[in-house]
Amino acid sequence: MHSIKKILVIRLSSIGDIILTTPLLRRLNAAFPDAKIDYCTKTPFVTLLASNPRISSLYTLDQPPTGAYDLVVDLQHNIRSRAVIKQLQADKVVRYRKENWKKWLLVHFKWNVYGSTRSVVDRYHDSLKDLNVPDDHQGCELYPSIEERAFAAPYFKSEQKTLALCFGAKHFTKRFPPARFAAVLSLIMKDDSLQVLLLGGKEDALQADEIIQTLPPYCLPMVVNLAGRCSLMQTAAVIDCCDAVLSNDTGLMHMASAFGKQLFVLFGSSAAAFGFLPFHAPYNLFEVDGLSCRPCSHIGRDRCPKGHFRCMNDLSDSNIAKQILDYLNKQVL
Repeated sequence: MHSIKKILVIRLSSIGDIILTTPLLRRLNAAFPDAKIDYCTKTPFVTLLASNPRISSLYTLDQPPTGAYDLVVDLQHNIRSRAVIKQLQADKVVRYRKENWKKWLLVHFKWNVYGSTRSVVDRYHDSLKDLNVPDDHQGCELYPSIEERAFAAPYFKSEQKTLALCFGAKHFTKRFPPARFAAVLSLIMKDDSLQVLLLGGKEDALQADEIIQTLPPYCLPMVVNLAGRCSLMQTAAVIDCCDAVLSNDTGLMHMASAFGKQLFVLFGSSAAAFGFLPFHAPYNLFEVDGLSCRPCSHIGRDRCPKGHFRCMNDLSDSNIAKQILDYLNKQVL
């Protein structure tokens, strides 16, 4: 094929999946430094990429790209992304192989045929194998603006250590119960002077309220509820200033990984084999091994199919709190 001067990357959703495409953008930029790289996503996620220096133009399904591209990298690989590509003059199209049959076998028969646990980032990169794009072995990227960093700054005026709590997730079986988060926080804050910032979207506001209502009084002065009160990239700026992050398997977990934050990650119905562990960021993983019903889904469910929710309920509050405390106590302010 002729030299590559114009590239389109497509990933329509969601927060974590889009953040996990940023290493690929950086590698494409390094491999084709003279190329213009455009990106197509859904409108709610444009903000995640708006300040990314690798991207020339951003498009959405409402305002899709047009014209000719030397290379289209389809990381969504579904009917919507194919519809976008159909309207283009694309010299070469490469696609992410989702290998849904492997997910199906793991969920329904507990047969793990993935082999080694590879990140989705590496699976994205497989789509470029014929283009000789090198792996730079670096992590994800996000670029909060000066204004977004200014929003975060007032929450970090003291010398106090700060823990970000990313307590939400779209599906129930990926959410550690709010009362259990409160129990973990009460153990941590009993032994350490710590600021805790609750982070999430408007859809997480009720869970944030439940966490706060369940906390003992001595915790309340140092807990700040930001759920639904800041934009995605304001949230990113806040996370970048925190000392550590306690998170469910959710998009904000990958947001924290983009800043190399120490993560304490709770996996319920999730499984590492699906490839969504933090990418090139330090983490401690908490999961219940040996459950014959886990994983029950590759994306999560609205309820526990067995009714016991052991994948979350059997996690140890004291163990989670201890590992967070051990880490924070080693950090020099």
